[in-house]
Amino acid sequence: MEETFVLIVGAGPAGLGIAACLTKKFIPYIVLEKEDCCASLWKKRAYDRCHLHLAKEFCSLPHKPHAPQAKKYMSKNDFIEYIDDYVLDFDIRPRYFHSVESASFDEAKEKWLVEAKDIFANASKFFVASFLVVATGENGKGYIPNIPGSNDFKGDIIHSSEYKSGREFQDKNVLVVGCGNSGMEISYDLCNSGANTSIIIRNPVHVVAREMIFAGMHLLKYFSLPIVDALVTLASTLKYGNLSKYGIYRPNEGPFLLKATKGRSPVIDVGTIAKIQSGEIKVLTGIERINKSKVIFEDKVELSFDAIIFATGFKSMACEWLKDYDFILKNDGFPKNHFPNHWKGENKLYCAGLSRMGLQGVSKDAIVIANDIEMVLRTMLRN
Repeated sequence: MEETFVLIVGAGPAGLGIAACLTKKFIPYIVLEKEDCCASLWKKRAYDRCHLHLAKEFCSLPHKPHAPQAKKYMSKNDFIEYIDDYVLDFDIRPRYFHSVESASFDEAKEKWLVEAKDIFANASKFFVASFLVVATGENGKGYIPNIPGSNDFKGDIIHSSEYKSGREFQDKNVLVVGCGNSGMEISYDLCNSGANTSIIIRNPVHVVAREMIFAGMHLLKYFSLPIVDALVTLASTLKYGNLSKYGIYRPNEGPFLLKATKGRSPVIDVGTIAKIQSGEIKVLTGIERINKSKVIFEDKVELSFDAIIFATGFKSMACEWLKDYDFILKNDGFPKNHFPNHWKGENKLYCAGLSRMGLQGVSKDAIVIANDIEMVLRTMLRN
């Protein structure tokens, strides 16, 4: 039984950010990570052409801004290098191969009891902590919807987290399900690699250029959200025209309002829209069912595909191991409290990286959580 002040579950950007903040405050902690590396989502489950969708100034972790010479929109490899430097700079030493199996609060001891499996040693280990931080993030497990007939599909079905490059799909008929940033960018990559690409776009979505979001985030410092949303929407209309004739409809709410209230990000166009407008990427309706190699759509059109890539998001897995998740999380693994008070629960339980505000939200979570832990510790010591 090993005891520490703070136990952090997860060595992604959220867990690393909190560890760095606690290091600056000289507060002892342990980080448990089930994978063999930090930031495993970036290192293992990000496609090759992946870039940060926001400018680097909105994507740094606490106490370490990006270097002036770093590209404005960093590539996956550049961001991984930044993460590795971050770990070295703050001497963060996660316990890799440690999969947390359960965590519960002991009312009598007022401590968190955590059981983890040391995957490498095939043994259980137990930890006691005054503070517990859930830093496993939003992207725990890839979600693939259950579509009638999918088990009998003759081609390949993968989640976007398994996709690496369009080169392996050259000359194949590929269907991408999901029109968020991953779905749109994967479609673009497939098309450029010579795949016959189709994408399902069912929900209304804002389409913007990176520069529009960059300008909008700066304008929010000086203008109200409705004004900024109106300006960004106008800029999008001027650039892309009426996209409804291509099957892309704009939501009634503005892009920044949707992000703030529902966590839905606008699509930051990397060139996909031009491919759709030229007919190189086909937009289709929702799937009704799958029949071997054919996909039957809601409008009764039937098409054959060699592969289906589901860019349909992720599920948080925290509720599977956090027995007392009701202190801070809902059944879906996301915070009970609304932003900006989402990060703190009862009995010294915290969550980081679940604000749906990207890396900027991760950094803010890390700072406020570390500050709160420091304040609670000072109160405990005085008493």
